[in-house]
Amino acid sequence: MMKRLTKSKLFVDTGDPDEARAAQKMLKDTGYDGLDGATTNPSYFAKNPEVQARISKGDKFSSSELMKAYKETVRELLEIIPGGDISIEGYADMNTTTEEMVELAWELNSWIPTARIKLPIIEAGLEAAEQLKDRVNLNMTLCFNQEQAAAVHAATRGARKSVVVSPFIGRLDDAGRNGVQHVDNLIKMLRAGDSQVRVLAASFRRVENILEMIRIESDILTINLDRFKLWKEQGFRLPKEDFKYEFDGEDIVYQEISLDKNWQEYNIQDDLTDVGLQRFIDDWRALLR
Repeated sequence: MMKRLTKSKLFVDTGDPDEARAAQKMLKDTGYDGLDGATTNPSYFAKNPEVQARISKGDKFSSSELMKAYKETVRELLEIIPGGDISIEGYADMNTTTEEMVELAWELNSWIPTARIKLPIIEAGLEAAEQLKDRVNLNMTLCFNQEQAAAVHAATRGARKSVVVSPFIGRLDDAGRNGVQHVDNLIKMLRAGDSQVRVLAASFRRVENILEMIRIESDILTINLDRFKLWKEQGFRLPKEDFKYEFDGEDIVYQEISLDKNWQEYNIQDDLTDVGLQRFIDDWRALLR
C-alpha cells in the first residue's frame, strides 16, 4: 500500500513530460504516493527537449504552433499525473491588458479539466484575478514580498475557486536574502488572517529548502527534477525534531500587515517580480519567428 511522503502536496516544476514521468517514478518506486500536480511556465516549456530540438534547426514557431505545442505538453502532464492540479502560465508582459489576460486565461483553462491559471502579481494580473476568482483556479506567481501576497488575498477575497500564491525561494536566496523565511512569513500572515489563499512554495536550490518547507507545512511544494534527484539520493529524508534550517544571508523580517484593505492599497512593486516576468517574456519570444 502506497503512503504519502508529506502532508504538503508535491508537484513537479517542469515543461517536459519526461521529467514528470521520472519524478513520478521516483516517488512510486520508493513506496510513496505519486505527484499531486505540476507547474509550468514559459521558461520551463522553452527548455523542453522537443522544443529545443526544433529551435536548434532554426525552425521557430508561429504563435498558433507554439500554443498547440504547449497545449499538447500540458495534456501529457495530466496523463502522467491523472487528476493532477496543473498550473499553466501564458505569455504576459507589462503591457498586457487585463482583458487580454482574462481572454488568455479562458483559453488555457479550456485545455484540461484540472487547469490552474498562473497570473503575475502585477496590476493587470490582480485585476484579472479579481474577475476570474469565481470561475477558474488561480496561481498568482512571482511573489517576493508580503504586500504582494496581501494584495492577492484582497483581490480574490470570497473566491469560490481555489487560489494559491507562489513565492520563489531560490531567487531570493540568489540575492542573498532568506527565501524560506519569506515563505514562512506568508504562511504566518495568511493563516492568521484566515485567508482563502494557500501557499505554493517554488524555486528550490537545496534539499534543505525542501525540508524547511515540509517542517513549516507549506500547502504545496513544486520541485524540479534535479532537486527531486538530490532528495531521492538522501532517501527522501524528512525533517526531524532537531532539524534547524541555516542560511548565511539577510533575514526577511515579518511585517504586520492588515488583510482588510483593497488590493490597490498595497505596494505590489518588486524588482524581482519584474526580472522574473522579463525572463519568461524573453524565453517565450525566443521560440517565435
